[in-house]
Amino acid sequence: MPSLIKIVFFTSRNHLINHRKKYLKPYLFRPSTEEWNIHGGKNTSLEEYLKKIQEEVKQREEVRQKIQTTMRSATRLSKMAILKVHQGKLEEAKSTLKNVSNLFSDLSELAKDNAELVYSGIVDAAYQEYAEACVLLQLVDEDRFVSFEEIGAPMFSFVLGLADAIGELRRKALDSLRERNVPRAEKYLNLMDQIYIDLTGMGDAYFLIRGLRRKCDIARRIIEATRGDVSAEVSKKSLESSIEKFRKELEERR
Repeated sequence: MPSLIKIVFFTSRNHLINHRKKYLKPYLFRPSTEEWNIHGGKNTSLEEYLKKIQEEVKQREEVRQKIQTTMRSATRLSKMAILKVHQGKLEEAKSTLKNVSNLFSDLSELAKDNAELVYSGIVDAAYQEYAEACVLLQLVDEDRFVSFEEIGAPMFSFVLGLADAIGELRRKALDSLRERNVPRAEKYLNLMDQIYIDLTGMGDAYFLIRGLRRKCDIARRIIEATRGDVSAEVSKKSLESSIEKFRKELEERR
């Protein structure tokens, strides 16, 4: 026969447990596996939960790697398009940028269920390079500025790509100077000035778009260097013209 002490102990213990289950927070007293099964609940082990998480992480990593590969290709093709513009192969540049546009369409499909993966540095860098190439191509080919809606680029990436285009316009200006085409070099210098003035005149957006101030600081130095190169060439051409005029006058006097 059980002792009185044991009876009192087990009776008090059961009373305390029932009291705590009734009045305290239910989640502190989750049912055991046996109780869960008895009441018809679904018994999912921790291992199954973690396996599901593992599969989800693996799937997201595969998508992330595909996005990185796609964006590296987009960046590489955009750089190639810029090179073709400088080489005068405008039709090839257009075809290359069309391929880049298709890659961004693939990006939308890849990120359909993982939209947060789109907001990564490699995607933003690819869009910036693409915007820079599109801006340069349209200025050289049609002498006009392209809009971010027209090329399907995010606004911030477009603005940063536009700032980078100043460096490519300097290269066009220097190529023009080497070809002794000062008016065309002055045209590209004026385009550089226009982009810089419009970007720095954006008000609050100039300070809020991350990286824009730094790019504009670099652009200002590029513009001043280009202005010096163009001015030197103009002075040189003026001097050569004066020397040639003086030479002709000497020959006439003879």
